[in-house]
Amino acid sequence: AGLCLLAVLQHSRTLAVLGILAGFMAPVWLSSGSGNHVALFSYYALLNLAVLAIAWWRPWRILNLLGFAFTFGIGTCWGVLDYRPEHYASTQPFVLLFFAFYLLIPLLYARRQPAQAGDRIDGTLVFGTPLVAFGLQAALLTQAMPLALCAVGVAAIYALLAWVFIGRSHYRALAQCWAVLAVGFATLAVPLALSASATASVFALEGAALVWLGLRQQRRLPQLSGGLLQLAAGFAWLLAASDGSHARIAVLNPVCIGALLLALAGAASYLCCLRARHPLARPYYVWALGWLTLAVGWEIVHFIAADNRADALLVQAVLTAWLTAEAWRRWPQPELRITALAALLLLLPLMLLQADAHQQPFAGWGGLAWAVVLVAGLRSLHCLRHGSGLISLLAQLAWWLLWATAVSLCLWVVVGATALGASWRALAAILPWLLLAGLLQWRWRWMVEPLQQAHANGRSGLQAVVAVILGCWWVSVLFAAGDARPLPWLPLLNPLELGLGAALVLSWLWLREHHRQSLPERVQTVLGAVAALLLLSMAALRAVHHLGGVAWSFVATSVPGQTSLTLLWSVLGMAGWIAGSRRGNRNLWLGGALLMAVVLIKLLLVDRNHLGNLLGIASFIGYGLLATVVGYFAPVPPRQTGSAGGEEQ
Repeated sequence: AGLCLLAVLQHSRTLAVLGILAGFMAPVWLSSGSGNHVALFSYYALLNLAVLAIAWWRPWRILNLLGFAFTFGIGTCWGVLDYRPEHYASTQPFVLLFFAFYLLIPLLYARRQPAQAGDRIDGTLVFGTPLVAFGLQAALLTQAMPLALCAVGVAAIYALLAWVFIGRSHYRALAQCWAVLAVGFATLAVPLALSASATASVFALEGAALVWLGLRQQRRLPQLSGGLLQLAAGFAWLLAASDGSHARIAVLNPVCIGALLLALAGAASYLCCLRARHPLARPYYVWALGWLTLAVGWEIVHFIAADNRADALLVQAVLTAWLTAEAWRRWPQPELRITALAALLLLLPLMLLQADAHQQPFAGWGGLAWAVVLVAGLRSLHCLRHGSGLISLLAQLAWWLLWATAVSLCLWVVVGATALGASWRALAAILPWLLLAGLLQWRWRWMVEPLQQAHANGRSGLQAVVAVILGCWWVSVLFAAGDARPLPWLPLLNPLELGLGAALVLSWLWLREHHRQSLPERVQTVLGAVAALLLLSMAALRAVHHLGGVAWSFVATSVPGQTSLTLLWSVLGMAGWIAGSRRGNRNLWLGGALLMAVVLIKLLLVDRNHLGNLLGIASFIGYGLLATVVGYFAPVPPRQTGSAGGEEQ
């Protein structure tokens, strides 16, 4: 005490620090192990009274920090090692007394600051005192309701101090901090009353407050401390959530409210960083959005039946897209647009979860969920149309692909549940994609809404995706046997081959329109001709299978199957010859000739084995006569000359 008095008189901060260190370390050095905590805390109360008196005269922050660290540090160690419930009556007054000391010391510190530094406050004590004291109080009060009442009392104290000092310019920064703490503890009282985790909530709110203070004072340590506190709060929430599966009330339960408080703290930090143009603004945004999403998702998982969870998650995703798109329209921040896009893209895997839960997306509550998706999704796109760029374009593409996939899954399941043949199911699955491809090809203006001109450049990209899907479907069902029940099988007029033909035509139109430079016209024609030949050849084999009664697994090697292919290829070859000659199209004529050559090779290597010698010789003679007659009446067109010939080459 004498050293402290001498230090004040001599303006010697070093002397005061030595005196305080000696005073606080004396019980540690001279302890007899009696465990008399009342004597220890009474002695520390006198030392803190000395610290308070020094703070009245001198703004020595290091002295205040030493007193705070020793008082609450040694007090916490004693509580961990020796505290028992019977010590409550003799311990609680000291907790309140020490809290009062370090509630007043920051006020005295601010009082001693010069006028030009009137907004300088001791953030460690201002925010650390309630953090540590409330943590000790939580250890003393084992029940949640008394702790909630304690939080309300602390909030009232801070609110009163903020109200008294907010009008004084010298204390305005300190009063603002007290106001933040008042709001924080008042908010904290809600989850505490509902048995929420005090640690996670306090850490989150205090972390946000430290971030705000650090940005206001342009100090990195409070900013870093605030971020670490929020990370610690997230870890504490995970520990609490692991034991929170017994929650009985939706939303108003500790786990949900704790996650919402974490989201609130992250959002407050994001807004503060955004206003200060700090680079951590977007990480805080992701942090806040993640906790908000987790809070809603946790509620869905624990309070909604398993069959309906995918529907609820779908609604959550589309509402997220809508709200962020609305927010972006009024407050154009890039992260809001990215969130809206991500939420719209998330609808596709959630739709697959729906299909896994109840076979198809529109079953059960899925119909209502998709009605919400329709309304909220269109509104989201309407908001996004006010901006141009890749994000708006991807959102529109995702929207059309989502609905085509959803309707396709629905038709696949619904038709599959009927007595219709497998070909009807295959056609039903591809029908939405055929419709989408047709709209893209001939009714593009209908597809532009609601993004209008913002989506004007997206047609080729969407067509490419649809063409790939049509191509994959075409290849996957090309070699299927087909089943048109209850209708009889009609070659080329059955559901499977109608779908194959439509997919081929639409894909070829896309190829010709968008790949004129990358693929020459001759290559495009060859690709289309080969695909059409495959389609017609498989149609011939299916006709043999259904009308001739040949098993599908043997139809390709059967005599009727090979004969039908020979006849088909011959007719196509002759048609190419004749059409090419009359139109003067040398490429078409050569294609027909090439196909006739293939027929000749097939007659020699394949068909002769099952025709026998006599029929084989007759077929060769007939082929030769037919080729001679057709070649005479449909001679090869001459080569084009001049500029046209140059362009053709």
